Amino acid sequence: MGRQRRASPRRGWRVALCRDWQLYTLAIAPLLFFAVFRYLPMIGNVIAFRQYLPGGPLFGDQWVGFYYFDQLIHDPNFWQVFENTLILGGLSLLFGFPAPIILALLLNEVISRGAKRFVQSVSYLPHFLSTVVVAAIMMQGLASNGIVNQALGWAGHAPITFLNDPGWFRSVYVSSEIWQYAGFGTILYLAALTTVDPQLYEAARIDGAGRWRQAWHITLPGIRPTMIVVLILNIGTFMAVGFEKILLIYNPLTYPTADVISTYLYRVGIVSGSFSYAAAVGLFESVIGLTLVFAANTFARRVLGAGLW
Repeated sequence: MGRQRRASPRRGWRVALCRDWQLYTLAIAPLLFFAVFRYLPMIGNVIAFRQYLPGGPLFGDQWVGFYYFDQLIHDPNFWQVFENTLILGGLSLLFGFPAPIILALLLNEVISRGAKRFVQSVSYLPHFLSTVVVAAIMMQGLASNGIVNQALGWAGHAPITFLNDPGWFRSVYVSSEIWQYAGFGTILYLAALTTVDPQLYEAARIDGAGRWRQAWHITLPGIRPTMIVVLILNIGTFMAVGFEKILLIYNPLTYPTADVISTYLYRVGIVSGSFSYAAAVGLFESVIGLTLVFAANTFARRVLGAGLW
């Protein structure tokens, strides 16, 4: 019996492409989107190393090397913004990452299907609201005569200027992030919970394990791969703290704690016209984000045995 010849990889791709060409055509639109709006704009990073003036050549007038990076390092305003970004990103990760996990575990324990659907619908709703609408709700609710200060007045407390006090901004922002995204984030974890073998819970109950022990020893290990992937993705966006919401609700009074790299880029690059300096700041931020993703993935693979790739 003669040996069967193995098809070459190139021939395998051609066969698969001819057989499933309808499926591959569905990938054209998303690939074009990423190519045009994600990868093509990366060419513009060259102006971080060139002097660019509005109305001049597309890629700048002359090569200046690391001039703008040196300017960035010696800019005290940038380091204040960098510190604010780290603090807001860290608080959002610390409180925002476990929030959907906890909510998913609680929803998983709800027996009544109607109550579970109601809670899910209410918790999902804020995610589908525009950031402008969310910012308007925050500004109305936290105003001096808003519902929050009215409730404080009924309790005998003086009104608090939440959105004009730098000391309150971080708490307000992180709370709004949890309210807006925690409910929608439970979708992934509820889907992951369906893959956990029910026989494990039955065996645990026979051994006398209560709800807490079942959740700790069965549920959390069962959804650990999903948790790791979401954590790595969140770390990747650690530096890109919500630009739109902060831009809509902050003001010069709250700059000491509210101004982050994304809003700083907007003011320096778009408003002031320092495009080359803004490109240097953005490139610096992107390099840090990429480093965090690789570091988090390496740590997860070595310590937890699972990673994003």
